[in-house]
Amino acid sequence: MDKRRLSNLPLSMAQSEKLVTPVSLVVDLILVVGFFIYMFFTMKSHVRSNDPKMIMLWAALTSACLTGVFWLALQMFRVVLRAQRAARRQ
Repeated sequence: MDKRRLSNLPLSMAQSEKLVTPVSLVVDLILVVGFFIYMFFTMKSHVRSNDPKMIMLWAALTSACLTGVFWLALQMFRVVLRAQRAARRQ
């Protein structure tokens, strides 16, 4: 990175720090899998079909899309939380 760009960042963020740890990966995995399972069972009752295979297919596809959005929101939350904590320390 360019020195000029680093000068605009807070000191704690400019230093190289570990953003992803094994614990955070496990927490993310548990949250994302739990959200997928919750959404899958919620979506099963919303699929308009009598075929059990179609119900499972569309519930799984819908849950996968929603889980992707949940994962992105989780990552954005972590970034904002880290930036707020860094700003509070200064």
